[in-house]
Amino acid sequence: MSLAKRDEMIAVLDELSGRRLRGKGRAVRLCLMALLTGGHILLEDLPGLGKTTMALAFAGSMGLSFGRVQCTSDLLPSDITGLSIYDRNAGRFTFIKGPVFNNIVLIDEINRAMPKTQSALLEAMEERRVTVEGVTYPLPQPFLVLATQNPIEQVGTFPLPEAQMDRFILKTGIGYPPEETEKNILMHGSIREEIQHLTPTVTHDDLIEAMRAVHGIYVGEKVIDYVYAIARATREHPMVLAGISTRGAIGLVDAAKAAAYLDGRSFVIPEDVKDVAAVVCSHRLMLKPEQEAIRKEELLNAIVKEIPLPVT
Repeated sequence: MSLAKRDEMIAVLDELSGRRLRGKGRAVRLCLMALLTGGHILLEDLPGLGKTTMALAFAGSMGLSFGRVQCTSDLLPSDITGLSIYDRNAGRFTFIKGPVFNNIVLIDEINRAMPKTQSALLEAMEERRVTVEGVTYPLPQPFLVLATQNPIEQVGTFPLPEAQMDRFILKTGIGYPPEETEKNILMHGSIREEIQHLTPTVTHDDLIEAMRAVHGIYVGEKVIDYVYAIARATREHPMVLAGISTRGAIGLVDAAKAAAYLDGRSFVIPEDVKDVAAVVCSHRLMLKPEQEAIRKEELLNAIVKEIPLPVT
């Protein structure tokens, strides 16, 4: 199996994690994993921790187009997808593309948008296309939605529907930067202006080739059995109302492939699955009402811990 363009992808991680986005190495790696699998990523964290800066730097280093949507309660679906405007000179309607027609789309504070607007993203995230007034428009490739949401207890938030949550292959946070990193930020200020002029370190063709390489990573039967065992355990757990869907199990396999690729292997080992299980699966769990105070990540980790790793 080929590990085409892995060195180039690792160079991107080293550049961003080592120089531009210190303290955000894990989040950057997970963003790259989501991109390589053709999936999307949800970041849940407080405002002001650098999520937008990270998304801008990530897009710039890849040479990809970037769009941003700032969600509010009055945001309309057409503000995301675009709309048709009548052109008097041409005597016809012209479609004006919305910010979703970019390679990387930052949906900031997605859970401040009304459910109808949140659902406008479903077709784009799943089908890589949008339909406006009966006309379907393809989205650019690659296409990554990097959405952020505030903790649900904050005022003015609307919980994402389960179908929307299931479209995100990964969910994670950024957290506060380490002490020395934050002091350095305070000393030198934001790097937002600096990252506007980043020179891409990979080409579009490099990225497409790397995505093909990830897709071709070998997954053995014992690893598939292990993934199924995790999914089944979540479905049968007494605290869980609805466990991991088949889509979620596919996402776990895909994320494990990306992890193996970045680690320099052309095959998945059970440890790859275990390492990504929490970020892939925890947000897909639906807990019983009396168990909603439990942290899903902790419950998922406890479930995985009970399942023995297969010997490959």
